[in-house]
Amino acid sequence: MAYNERLKSLLKTLAAAVFWLLCWQGLSLLVKKPLLLPSPVETAQRLWLLVGRGDFWQSIGMTLLRVTAGFLCGAVCGVLFGALSAKSKLIERLSAPLLAVVKATPVASFIILALVWIQKDGVPVFITFLIVLPVIWNNVLTGIRQTDRSLLEMAQVFRLPRRTVLRRIYAPSVLPYFTASAATAMGLAWKAGVAAEVIAMSNLSIGYHLYRAKITLETPDLFAWTAMVVLLSVVLERLLRLVLQRGEGRKRDADNH
Repeated sequence: MAYNERLKSLLKTLAAAVFWLLCWQGLSLLVKKPLLLPSPVETAQRLWLLVGRGDFWQSIGMTLLRVTAGFLCGAVCGVLFGALSAKSKLIERLSAPLLAVVKATPVASFIILALVWIQKDGVPVFITFLIVLPVIWNNVLTGIRQTDRSLLEMAQVFRLPRRTVLRRIYAPSVLPYFTASAATAMGLAWKAGVAAEVIAMSNLSIGYHLYRAKITLETPDLFAWTAMVVLLSVVLERLLRLVLQRGEGRKRDADNH
């Protein structure tokens, strides 16, 4: 039954994707100017040609490395500061204005400021970190605040070790919030990281090729690289969600045994 439900969901997703591809194809036929709007076929052909180039995979690898580094740093710091904020009201009050500024300030402003402070190849890592941090921070804080107080009181009465309280009480409460926020943050990380590469013109990066395609009016290249960004973002977000959900399930099974 579960397999049939997944199959139906997959077919519906594919049908929606085909619908929008047909809309794209129809608009391209109406415009009749590949310089303005290349068709899905032209984009796929260009992407196929790009795949055969050595710098294509090098650029993807470097972008993946930068985004992953920024994401991991943001996730670790988000968990740490979320826990500290839950423990200390003073830290929460002091950090609230900082988080508000990070959320309200346009990404482009941070990118330009970062170019003044650090080298251009480090800008995407810093921007990704900055985007991921508040998302994880707020969700971890919310997860801790939603922890069942009766369980914490019981743990205090029975004087359970801190490690046991963290593993048996806090972790099950926080993990669903962390999983949802991490998947959301991964999508935001790709958008912000590639945008930073475009403005900073980082060496061997997807953002650099997007910028080059724009100034040389190679619209099929622009669409091909954009399609690759979307594909990588979706795949990585799904993989991350799957890994975290499986880890959550294994922990639940271990706790039950």
